[in-house]
Amino acid sequence: MKSGERDLVILRDIDLAVDSGEALAIVGASGSGKSTLLAILAGLDTPSAGTVELEGEDLFALDEDARAELRGRTVGFVFQSFQLLPALSALENVMLPLELAGRPDAEQAAREVLARVGLAERLQHAPKHLSGGEQQRVALARAFVAQPKLLLADEPTGSLDAEAGREVIALLFDLNRAAGTTLVMVTHDEQLAARCDRTVRLEAGKIAP
Repeated sequence: MKSGERDLVILRDIDLAVDSGEALAIVGASGSGKSTLLAILAGLDTPSAGTVELEGEDLFALDEDARAELRGRTVGFVFQSFQLLPALSALENVMLPLELAGRPDAEQAAREVLARVGLAERLQHAPKHLSGGEQQRVALARAFVAQPKLLLADEPTGSLDAEAGREVIALLFDLNRAAGTTLVMVTHDEQLAARCDRTVRLEAGKIAP
């Protein structure tokens, strides 16, 4: 990345493998490169050098359309800012990835996963009529509804109060364990990181020894 006339190095010498079914926490100070690493793992940002393999495919050997197709089939996302579409109801937000994939059972699958996260009575509510904790539950339901093999979570409790954060994290780990999904989570919360199988710490763009 360029900053003026100089190269701005965000990540360097990263060598990281994540086993199928593993829960991995990525921790580090602000600016250490955590979110950039997550975006590269998803194929959303392109590194200046190196490779990322997902399901045996080198993400950056694929064109943008093929990368998006692979991501749509295999990856779910949970963001700090929820990223729900404001014009859609909770049910419609969760149905959306299935509809884009052409699934005929989109509504039934969305209803089932929303019930699992405790929102069976809130299906028709728009995001603005839901609490922050409820919005993140919708985001969890949307992430898991397509049964991804990999879930990427970026500060999933960062916008929530302590009680709502605890509820969301309990749901995240319950859903993840039931689905056998691989989890890679960026967090500042050391207690949350400790719930994962392994923790990687970034310092100035490198994995700390």
